[in-house]
Amino acid sequence: MTVTNRVFSGAQPSGDMHLGNYLGAFRNWVSLQDDYECLYCVVDMHAITVWQDPAALRNQIREAAAAYIASGVDPKKSILFNQSQVAGHAELAWVFNCVARLGWLNRMTQFKDKAGKNRENVSTGLYVYPNLMAADILLYKATHVPVGADQKQHLELTRDIAAKFNNDFKTDLFPEVEPVIMSEGAKIMSLRDGTKKMSKSDPSDLSRISLTDDADTIAKKIRKARTDAEPIPALATDLDGRAEAQNLIGIFASLTDRSRDDICAEFEGKGFADVKKALIDVAVNHLSPITSEMARLMKDPAEIDAILASGSARARAIAEPIMKEVRETVGFITS
Repeated sequence: MTVTNRVFSGAQPSGDMHLGNYLGAFRNWVSLQDDYECLYCVVDMHAITVWQDPAALRNQIREAAAAYIASGVDPKKSILFNQSQVAGHAELAWVFNCVARLGWLNRMTQFKDKAGKNRENVSTGLYVYPNLMAADILLYKATHVPVGADQKQHLELTRDIAAKFNNDFKTDLFPEVEPVIMSEGAKIMSLRDGTKKMSKSDPSDLSRISLTDDADTIAKKIRKARTDAEPIPALATDLDGRAEAQNLIGIFASLTDRSRDDICAEFEGKGFADVKKALIDVAVNHLSPITSEMARLMKDPAEIDAILASGSARARAIAEPIMKEVRETVGFITS
């Protein structure tokens, strides 16, 4: 069967899901559900490239799934599952370890950023995880992947691996995956440093708004968000060079589905105290239903586990025939 509109995407359960995950990924996933066959994965195998406490990891997997659902991912419309319940991810990743070239992995900037100066002591999993990422996508012959600017290199590697596999084995087994480009406001930066992406790994809890934060915590974090003393200009282009100002205006625009120019026009000449006051109301009103639904789901882990088990079974039903094709193509004996 030829698939023409299948989406795959996922997020790591390695910390609190935050506003950047929601605006940069989850909300976009929801909008794709009516036009594509969607698989949304909690990529727990990626999470263990650095050591995770097992009990904490199980809780984080469930919390990530709860965040997907609370954000609007419908387990009846989309396939929602966790990666480790589908063995084909690991099996295909090994095949791709034997297809991808060292030079390709050496050029991956995200490994360099995460490993830093301590490269000799990081796990081999951290080095080869782009091959697992390619396997995540191609295991389902996904045709489209929603990507932000920092993920384009991984998608290019996926396309390179698919092309080399097809060329090496004289097949057209894997499709050429196309990006679904995220919206302009998708990249949300740290509330403490507008030059760095909002991240679960940032040691400062004030750097991010977690989807589990209550109204008072959201208000506190926005009030403490770093800004500058300059007034708001009439046009968003005049915010160039003001990273923290750009970030807060971008968050405001994304949460209200308005343009950055609209937000600037509303607050032209005013300071960030006015912006923050209004943004607190917007953020609390927008995020509180998500926080409440996540809390409800997390009170019943069995419900989340059942959703993940059902989704994993559906994912395996798609993956296994494709893995059979892969085994036969590379020359393995299959029963």
